[in-house]
Amino acid sequence: MERVVLSHEAVTVEPLLELDAHPECGGLALFVGTVRDHHEGRSVRHLKYTAHEPLAAKIVREVEATTRERFGVPYVRIVHRLGDLSIGDIAIVCVVRAPHRAEAFDACRYAVDAVKHGAPIWKEEFYTDGSSAFVEGCCIRDDLDETPTPSHRHHSHTSHG
Repeated sequence: MERVVLSHEAVTVEPLLELDAHPECGGLALFVGTVRDHHEGRSVRHLKYTAHEPLAAKIVREVEATTRERFGVPYVRIVHRLGDLSIGDIAIVCVVRAPHRAEAFDACRYAVDAVKHGAPIWKEEFYTDGSSAFVEGCCIRDDLDETPTPSHRHHSHTSHG
């Protein structure tokens, strides 16, 4: 059975950690993106993620494989939630196991950014005033050949969590 990378059900972190499966790894980096109650000065009530599911799943799996190869880490798992999410719900989880913390952190950041900027997943926000809007997304980046640097962290308008 194929691993879940997109889920219409609540995402839980524990099953993704594989704490006993990689005794060679001393580093575990974890990113959990959750739904905020605001965006660009507007009060958010809830949101909805939709996707081109076959393509999004393919891209998430490719990001996992590329991240493993690029950073020399044995384990990368990413799960992105789809459907209606409430404030505080988990939108995305990324877990990286690595021999050391530096490559775990770097690989985790790279993987989350690559999914955020490359997978066809769209976020629609529903506001407390009754209106809604799709969050304007970044274009698919062509600079992921380089390890993301602090300058790549300014994309507040497309945050997954």
